Amino acid sequence: MDAILALTTRMTVPQAMMHAPGPSADQLRQILEAGLAAPDHGRLRPWRFLTVSGEGRAALGDLLAEAAARMPNVAAADIEKQRQAPSRAPLIIIVLTDIRRENTKIPAIEQFAAAAAAAQNMLVAAHALGFAGKWSTGRNAEDPLIRERLGVGDGDHIVGFLYIGSADKRPPAQERPTIESSVSAWP
Repeated sequence: MDAILALTTRMTVPQAMMHAPGPSADQLRQILEAGLAAPDHGRLRPWRFLTVSGEGRAALGDLLAEAAARMPNVAAADIEKQRQAPSRAPLIIIVLTDIRRENTKIPAIEQFAAAAAAAQNMLVAAHALGFAGKWSTGRNAEDPLIRERLGVGDGDHIVGFLYIGSADKRPPAQERPTIESSVSAWP
């Protein structure tokens, strides 16, 4: 798929619409290489990627459910929804920051932005290979238990959980902002 077409046609597909197969080993390698090609001031590579597939999805689901169960007044249905979420997609890539604090020239926000760009590159690559994708954050990206179990250090972040799989159909295209509403000349 042409790069411009991939960028302008990629859309979020809910996990409920995803199924196997997921990317092959070669396709996963291409997706990860796209992430590693993200813009990165200073070539710090301030990211880490965790891939979750197969039985690992059940372990991730158990972790998400355990974290949800610790919330006050949580419904049993919400706990179960968290437990089942990873099983809906054949592959999850967890994008984490690995901020290089010893480098005072490049601020942490730029390093976070590089990790976010890596996540976007991977979603576009997955789309270009014919897969559906969803970037999820929410409370799971901030939960202390999840952060601890995934090895996220103080000052680092879970940039997102990228759910990737096949989809027989896609949600209706959403209206995107227009150039006229989003761009202006300066000064």
